[in-house]
Amino acid sequence: MNLIMAPQRPIDTERDRRWQAVVQRDASADGRFVYAVLTTGVYCRPSCPSRRAKPENVSFHDSPQDAEAAGYRPCKRCAPNAASANTPVTALVERVCRIIEQADEPLGLLELAERVGLSPSYLHHRFKAVTGLTPRAYARAHQARRVREALSDPGMDITQAIHGAGFRSSGRFYENADAMLGMTPTTYQRGGPDTVIRFAVGECSLGAVLVACSPRGICAILLGDDPDSLARDLQDRFPQAKLCAGADDFEDWVARVIGLIDDPTLGTELPLDIRGTAFQQRVWQALREIPAGTTASYAEIAERIGSPSAARAVARACAANPLAVAIPCHRIVRQDGELSGYRWGVERKRALLEREAN
Repeated sequence: MNLIMAPQRPIDTERDRRWQAVVQRDASADGRFVYAVLTTGVYCRPSCPSRRAKPENVSFHDSPQDAEAAGYRPCKRCAPNAASANTPVTALVERVCRIIEQADEPLGLLELAERVGLSPSYLHHRFKAVTGLTPRAYARAHQARRVREALSDPGMDITQAIHGAGFRSSGRFYENADAMLGMTPTTYQRGGPDTVIRFAVGECSLGAVLVACSPRGICAILLGDDPDSLARDLQDRFPQAKLCAGADDFEDWVARVIGLIDDPTLGTELPLDIRGTAFQQRVWQALREIPAGTTASYAEIAERIGSPSAARAVARACAANPLAVAIPCHRIVRQDGELSGYRWGVERKRALLEREAN
C-alpha cells in the first residue's frame, strides 16, 4: 500500500514565524516583538534562555508596552523592557539618527522608514521609545544645533548658516527661529545683547532660590546660599543679555517654583525655556519622565536615550542643567543607589529625595 504523505505546511503566518524565532532563541528577533506565557504571567525576549513554554500558552505582542497593557510582567532573566545596545532595534535607531544628521535636508518619516525597511508607524514608535524624541523632533534639535554652531562664527553669513543647517528657505527658518534660538539670528550672532531676562531671588526651605524668565519661559532656577552668587551665575549664563528685576507679576512665578521645591510631587507645569544641545535635551527629557519618588542611574538614563555607553556624557548633561527641580536631575543616583554629586549640593539633593519618598 502506498501511503500519501500530506505535504508539510509551510511557515507562512506571522505567528508561526515568531514561534520559530522563540524555538530557536533567535537574538536577531529581539526588539521586533516579545512573547508572553499565560501560565506564568511573564513576557520575554525571543532569545530568552528560560525553559520553553507550550505553544498554546504563548501569545505575541509587538512591544513590552503592549504586553504590560495585557497584564504581563517583564521576565527578570532577559529584561525585555530594558533597551540594549546589542538589540537590532537600538542599532536601527542609531542608524536612523545618523541618516538624519547626514541629510542635507530634513527627511520625512516615510522616506526614513523606506531607507531602513520598516513601516512608518513602527519606526516612529521604536524611535521615540529609544531616544525619547520623535524622528521629526530629533531632526529639529539637530538643525537647531547646526544653526547655533554656524552662528557662533562671527564671519558666517546668516543666510549661509540657515541653508547649511538644511532649511529649504529662510522663511521656513524664521518661522522657527524663536523656538530654536530664543531670539532672532542676528541677535544670537551678536551674543544676545537685546535679550531681556527678568529675575528675582527668594527664600525657600533649601536656602536662596533665583528664578529667571525670558520671553519664552523660565530659563533658570538656581539654588544656593548666597543671592549675590546666584545673580553672578545668571550673568555668566547670559553674558550679553539685559538682566532686570522682575515686576510684581513675577512674584507668582517665584511662588510656584518655591511650591515645587517644597513639594516636588506637585509636578507643577511651568513654561520652560530649555536651551541645550540635542544630546542634553534628550537627557533632560528623560529626567522629566522619572516619576517623583523614584530614582535612576546615569547608566539607566543612557540606556533610555539609546546611548548606553554615554553614562559620563549623561552626568555632564545633568551637571549643566540650569533648571533645578523643574528638570529633576536630583533623581539621578549612582548604580549602587548611593547619592552622587549635585551641582546645588548633595544635602539639598537628599532633602528633595526624602520629600518625594515621604
